[in-house]
Amino acid sequence: MRSELVFGATAHISNRFLLTKLASKATRKFHRPNTRIQDTTNEVFVHFSRSSPIPIVRKIPQLAAIPLQRAS
Repeated sequence: MRSELVFGATAHISNRFLLTKLASKATRKFHRPNTRIQDTTNEVFVHFSRSSPIPIVRKIPQLAAIPLQRAS
C-alpha cells in the first residue's frame, strides 16, 4: 500500500511538505509514457525509502582572507 511507502520515505525526509514537493518533481521527471502515474509515484516512494533524495552537503572551511597590496 502507498501509505507504507510514504511512512518508509519519512525515515529520510521528516518534513511532509518537502516530501510531497520532492515526490511530485521526481514523479514528473521519471514518468514514462504509457504507464500509470500511480505506479511511477510508488516507484519514487520506494526509492525514497531506500535512500535519501537530499544530498549531504559538506561544509568547506573558510580560508582566511589575504590582504592584497595595491600597485603603486
